[in-house]
Amino acid sequence: MSAARRCRPPRALAGLFVWHLRNTDVRQIPCQFMHLYHVANDRLITFQYFNFLKRMYVTQCNKDLSQRAKPKSDPIVSPFHELQQLDQEKKVVHKISPVSAVHQLWSEASSRNKWGELKSAAETKDSGIPVGAESKEDRRWKEMKLRLDDLPGILARLSKIKLTALVVSTTSAGFAMAPVPFELTCFLLASLGTGLASCAANSINQFFEVPFDSNMNRTKNRPLVRGQISPLLAVCFAASCGIPGIALLTLGVNPLTGALGAFNIFLYTCCYTPLKRMSIANTWVGAVVGAIPPIMGWTAATGSLDAGALLLGGILYSWQFPHFNALSWGLREDYSRGGYCMMSVTHPGLCRRVALRHCLALIGLSAVAPVLDITTWTFPVVSLPINLYISYLGFRFYRDADRSSSRKLFFCSLWHLPMLLLVMFTCKKSVLEKEDKGDLPRESPETAMEIRLP
Repeated sequence: MSAARRCRPPRALAGLFVWHLRNTDVRQIPCQFMHLYHVANDRLITFQYFNFLKRMYVTQCNKDLSQRAKPKSDPIVSPFHELQQLDQEKKVVHKISPVSAVHQLWSEASSRNKWGELKSAAETKDSGIPVGAESKEDRRWKEMKLRLDDLPGILARLSKIKLTALVVSTTSAGFAMAPVPFELTCFLLASLGTGLASCAANSINQFFEVPFDSNMNRTKNRPLVRGQISPLLAVCFAASCGIPGIALLTLGVNPLTGALGAFNIFLYTCCYTPLKRMSIANTWVGAVVGAIPPIMGWTAATGSLDAGALLLGGILYSWQFPHFNALSWGLREDYSRGGYCMMSVTHPGLCRRVALRHCLALIGLSAVAPVLDITTWTFPVVSLPINLYISYLGFRFYRDADRSSSRKLFFCSLWHLPMLLLVMFTCKKSVLEKEDKGDLPRESPETAMEIRLP
């Protein structure tokens, strides 16, 4: 459109051209036509007229001509090279004048004196360690070196010594509640074997959960996470605890107790540990793991799996739900960050209901003990206040669902279990009462030991 307008002469020029043809000779028409064409191009179609045509084209087509031109693409240069080029441009080379030897010695001496003064001031202020050197040392990677003095503490944290002590105490309670005469040798062998088996299970559990424990504030300082102990040494420690522990339970106590100990290690390491990242069923499996130690104590004393052993296991099974659910409620952020599938994270309502349900179940299990002829009828009455109190806290946790109620329920569970087992032991029916009733055969201690020991 612009090219056509640029080549078309105006109407006034056409009239002038016809008038000029009448007054001129026909022979001179071609030459004069070319001359007029050049004149029209030079004078009439000027640069301003061309700009006017361009603006008319833009307004009609509603486009910008600058968008039709593609800018030249610049070569792609990495930011690293650009920074190098900027640094090279900023560099200015200055000519350094030579320094005399006397001036150089004097400057070195003055700088040494200043550095000595600063160093002494820093030493007196920061107890002999400069601030800059300390920060550099903190930021520097250091090789972890295992010292023999730190090894017992590291192995104690690797085996979860507090949890192991709780397991041994419940095993001792099961042994003490058995309706047989107390034997110190069998009791010590059962306690030692159970403790070694618990240390092995806890060490293997920490070996498997290193990448997940590193994401949780509660477990990020464990020995394997911090690199205080090598995984090979942790596995060797677990093997050196598990094999002698099962051997002691099997050969020193009886095969049934050894089989229960081996099954408990398998259940804790191969079932409970992977289930923590798969399903909330891990809480029920973990409750079974905690219910087996008192059963092991009972079987270590009697050599058989009786109703009393199952009752003790049921009490420990129900006690773990308010204990662990209240603990996990305050650690929901940690468990979600570590990738663990817990009731408190995925099913908070179910977590509170299960805790309250098993608090009430403790009242019923305490009432069953005299029915099974394990304790006297005073046990349900004496244990009722502490069972009602933990049930009240379980109801508060179910209703409020806050950190305060969960913390109170957790701390109550810590003293509730030993108090309940102690009351149960004081209300235990003696062996003489059962022999008088004819529930137990009269036999000498040597015969009883022959029956219990293989």
